[in-house]
Amino acid sequence: MDAYAWVEYLIGSKCGSKVATVFGEENNEAYTCAVTVAEVISKAARDGQDVEAAYDILLSDSQVVSVNEEISKEAGVLHAEMQKTEKDFGLADAYVLATARRLKAKVLTGDMHFKSVREAVLIT
Repeated sequence: MDAYAWVEYLIGSKCGSKVATVFGEENNEAYTCAVTVAEVISKAARDGQDVEAAYDILLSDSQVVSVNEEISKEAGVLHAEMQKTEKDFGLADAYVLATARRLKAKVLTGDMHFKSVREAVLIT
């Protein structure tokens, strides 16, 4: 899951209810890149939300995937490639995509920067 999906889930929006539906589907496992944890917590803090509650939900509802030098290298290459067509594709997004590819997983997102990414499942 990327930060977009987590934020929508945490605020209980319409997109967030779609995330909840995916959570409820049998045989689905949620993974969160460690960089995404920082993004979501930053957003919660900026919006005056309960940071500890958001953090607890992230940890209880998904497996956090640590970032290492190999994923960092892959994220750097992906970031450079994606920037050719998606100028605002963020480095954190590249970490999410590198992590998903490493796990052979999908990226649950509403971020349109992922619209051409085969691993993306858009929840908009």
